[in-house]
Amino acid sequence: MTRTTTRPAPAEQGAEQDAPHQDAPHDEHANGCTGCLDRRQVLRGAGGVTLAAAGVVVLAACGGTADAGGATTPGAGGGTGSGADGALAQVADVPVGGALLVEAGGQKLLLVQETAGTVTALSAICTHQGCTVQPAEGELDCPCHGSTFQLDGTPVSGPAKDPLPAVAVHVKDGAVFSGTA
Repeated sequence: MTRTTTRPAPAEQGAEQDAPHQDAPHDEHANGCTGCLDRRQVLRGAGGVTLAAAGVVVLAACGGTADAGGATTPGAGGGTGSGADGALAQVADVPVGGALLVEAGGQKLLLVQETAGTVTALSAICTHQGCTVQPAEGELDCPCHGSTFQLDGTPVSGPAKDPLPAVAVHVKDGAVFSGTA
């Protein structure tokens, strides 16, 4: 008596090997866990929390109101930066060879006094991605991406290529006011 063994043809072998693995249908009650999250749900949740935390950090960096030394800048933050007489600041508050960050009518401004007695103003919004530029010693720095500007608003380094826009201000009786005289 002769025994014959049949082997599947090569095409059939490949089909058997490439056939998708079929699991039994998932039954969340089978392991006693009702309302459990699967691995994908956990990873999605963790990713969402991480993204939200990163967003908070970025927003905090972009909206800072502290000067280079960490002190709160007069007129920055929640106030309008305007005195009772409508002044943005006193000339004496603006450091010679430096700048002062103020807020007027919801607009953040850098009051600059390159030389004693001459005060100009620039938008404090970085031309790179809109972060608040901070006064530093003899320059203006964006804390978000490292752009540095001269006191006249010209970019020196970093990703910002455009200068900070000038804003009209004038000095009257030792105070700085918005607009032209």
